[in-house]
Amino acid sequence: MLDLLIRGGTVADGNGGEPFTADVGVRDGLIVEVGKITSPARETVDASGAWVTPGFVDIHTHYDGQATWDENFSPSIHHGVTTVVMGNCGVGFAPVRPGGEDGLIKLMEGVEDIPGAALHEGIRWNWQSFPQYMDALEREARSLDYLVQVPHDPLRMYVMGERAVAGEAATLADIVTMRALLRDALIAGAVGFSTGRSDNHRTAEGKETPAAEASAAELTGIARAFEDLRHGVVQMVSDFDLMQGPQRFDAEFDLVEQLAVASQRPVSMTWLQRDPGGEQVVAIQQRAEAAVERGLPLYLQTAPRGIGVINGLDASFHPFMGFPGYKAIAHLPLAQRAAAMRIPARKARILSEKSDRLAGDGTPIPPLVDVLLARIEMISGRMFPLDGRLDYEPSVMQSFLVRAKQRGVSALEALYDWFSEGDGSNLVYFPIFNYNDGTLNPVRKMLDHPRALFGLSDAGAHVGTVCDASFTTFMLTHWVRDRAQDKIPLGRAVEMMSARNARYLRLVDRGVISPGMRADINVIDPQRLNMGMPQLVRDLPAGGRRFLQKAEGYAGTWVRGEAVAREGEITQARPGRLVRMR
Repeated sequence: MLDLLIRGGTVADGNGGEPFTADVGVRDGLIVEVGKITSPARETVDASGAWVTPGFVDIHTHYDGQATWDENFSPSIHHGVTTVVMGNCGVGFAPVRPGGEDGLIKLMEGVEDIPGAALHEGIRWNWQSFPQYMDALEREARSLDYLVQVPHDPLRMYVMGERAVAGEAATLADIVTMRALLRDALIAGAVGFSTGRSDNHRTAEGKETPAAEASAAELTGIARAFEDLRHGVVQMVSDFDLMQGPQRFDAEFDLVEQLAVASQRPVSMTWLQRDPGGEQVVAIQQRAEAAVERGLPLYLQTAPRGIGVINGLDASFHPFMGFPGYKAIAHLPLAQRAAAMRIPARKARILSEKSDRLAGDGTPIPPLVDVLLARIEMISGRMFPLDGRLDYEPSVMQSFLVRAKQRGVSALEALYDWFSEGDGSNLVYFPIFNYNDGTLNPVRKMLDHPRALFGLSDAGAHVGTVCDASFTTFMLTHWVRDRAQDKIPLGRAVEMMSARNARYLRLVDRGVISPGMRADINVIDPQRLNMGMPQLVRDLPAGGRRFLQKAEGYAGTWVRGEAVAREGEITQARPGRLVRMR
């Protein structure tokens, strides 16, 4: 007797080949049959006309804090994800010394735009060491499986104290201690180590992250913790700074290669088309390809669409947040604020003002966003109304630059009118990266690269600016089903989101629909598959707000053979667990 029989679906099995029609049988949390199945089952799901895929593996999330209060890893659970990896970009909440909690909250609030009040109220802090953090997480039942990486910043702060945040170089003793702590965590089952080196990552006080300028000696010394272990990955985010000259770029990429040599483990790095400096995406590719030819295990974490921010009056960012005239009414409820903005005298006053600088004033805003929002007329050609069409590849003709020219007003005024319209809930989509020429054609080429890893969703982070946990659904709708040209075949798209990421992590039990594999499965109706509009909801601790974007068309998502979501509704099943790597 099968526990579950999924009958007659179009199976994209995760291997990258052509999908095929088959039944899938599940027993005791494992896939036991694929093909024409006649065995009886306790539950049968009619998947005729539906896609049947492995559960998706998201290698780049920031649920480190949310996991302490949320059993479901929302919104990832709404987008077919069954396994998440936390602890990316060098930030997280362990290890921590008593009294150091506030510093880690300020770090995460600034770097990942998670409300500090929500973190203060939601996190219980019943750990100090990283293995204790893992134990604390493991005590709670969850919907999805999850893995943890050891983040560099908390590790450095734990060992070096105030010297870490002051930007001092680590001593040999510091490095030896950090290496030992990382090794303890890896032996306890942590999946890897992450570090962040981006100028756009700042604390809530506008300061550099503690490990932003860590030396090669520190990074390679820590990375030797992987010696003789069979598992582990290294994740790194860096600006690479080609615009500052080839010497700066080469020195930073040399560091990536040194990390790979020292750790002898797969190293993945953020791969984005930057603006200005779009040629950097090619330079990273060329250096990575040359390193791979020499045997280094380098990978390029790639997003399937533009990366930027959603602007809105109740979101974390919008162009008027620094204007004195707007600040005077910023405390009003949203609808009243919008109405106040429509008063002609106030509108004229605000449009005549200059914005105060924001980054570093306690507002968790990256310096790059601060600079860009100060140049609205220049960048308005890449700011688009986010409406019911939910177009993530909009034409410049839809931009506020063109809308303003058509009306004979400034781009700032066109944006002002949009934000102050109605109840004030209008949103603006502002892709900063991956959209230099106003199309996703460069992203299509990046996704084609054999070393590309589907990632960068930042699920659980940037909660007031994006909801890129929907990347998987976007991949299936935009790239597989809807785009007029250069579509991605279903089989290959599914392989990128499941088996390829599982292989990178050395998760040998999932990512493929095949007998003996875990029954992490999606049944998806391609005709109904759709992302909803991002909605600002106040469901974080302390009433904190975040963007939540759900999806339609996921008939069911199963983790280890148990349905964790059906038709967009989360069930009571909690089969998820902390995956301890060995």
